[in-house]
Amino acid sequence: MDKKALIIITALLGIVPAGAQTNDDCRRTCTQECSAQACAAAHPWQGKRVAFLGDSMTDPNNNSSDVPKKYWGYMQERLGLTPYVYGVSGRQWDDIPRQAERLKAEHGDSVDAISVFIGTNDFNAGVPLGRWYDEAEGTVEAAVHEAKKEYKRMRRTPAMDNGTFRGRINIGIKRLKELFPDKQIVLFTPIHRARAEFGATNLQPDESWQNVCGEYFDAYVEAVKEAANVWSVPVIDLNAVSGMNPMVKEQQPYFRDPATDLLHPSDKGQRRLALTMMRQLYMLPVF
Repeated sequence: MDKKALIIITALLGIVPAGAQTNDDCRRTCTQECSAQACAAAHPWQGKRVAFLGDSMTDPNNNSSDVPKKYWGYMQERLGLTPYVYGVSGRQWDDIPRQAERLKAEHGDSVDAISVFIGTNDFNAGVPLGRWYDEAEGTVEAAVHEAKKEYKRMRRTPAMDNGTFRGRINIGIKRLKELFPDKQIVLFTPIHRARAEFGATNLQPDESWQNVCGEYFDAYVEAVKEAANVWSVPVIDLNAVSGMNPMVKEQQPYFRDPATDLLHPSDKGQRRLALTMMRQLYMLPVF
C-alpha cells in the first residue's frame, strides 16, 4: 500500500498513527506530503484543555490500587490533553453550577471544552424526574399575514426546579452556558449499574429495581439525552455505546468488585470508557 492510500484510510477511520502531527503542526507544515486528509486525521481534542465535571466516576480521590487512572487519565495519556478535574464523589446534578463556578474562578477562559458525566447518584437518591418547562398564558405581539396585534398564547420557559432531575439539568447547563458561552460542552449519560455496597448505610440495589420514587434507571439516562435538544448540547450515550453492563455476569470484570462494587469501572473498564469517549469526541469540534 502506498503512502497516499495509507493516509486516506487512516483519515477516514479517524485513526491517529504513532507520531502523527497535531492539527497545528499539520497546518504549519501542510505540503503535498501532509495532505488535507492527514490533517483531518488529527483528533480535534488533541492537546486541548478539558474540564471534567461529575461525581465519583470522575473524582481522582475515588480510586484504589487496582484502578491506577480514571478515564480522563487515559485520555490525557493518549491525546496529550490537560485535564481540569472537578468531579466529587457522591455529588448529583445540583452540584454542577458549583463545579462550573470553581472552574471559572480558577481557569477563567483558559479552557477549551467541558464534559459533564453525572446522574447516577440522582437516580440512587430518588430525585424526581420533573419537567423541562413551566407554562403560563401571556400576551405577545405578532403579525400573521395581517397587521400586527396582541395575541393571548401559552408560553413555556425552562423549569428551574432544583428539586427535580430535569430542573437541575436546566439550572446546570444554563449556568455553564452563561460562564462559558463559546466553549464546547458535552454531556455523558450515566453507565449501566448493578449492586454496590459501601457500608451499613449505603447499599445500592442493581438497576433492575425502581428507586424510592418509583423510577427505573433508564428514565434518568433518557432525561440526559433529552437535554441535547432542550439546550443544544451534544450528548454521548455511554449507557449504550460503552459496551459495559454489569448486569451480565461475564462483563463484571469491567467493574471494580463483583462482591461489593458493580457501580464503578475497574482499570479495564476505565480504559474502555476512555477509548469509547475518544472515538465519540472525534466527531465534535473544539472552538
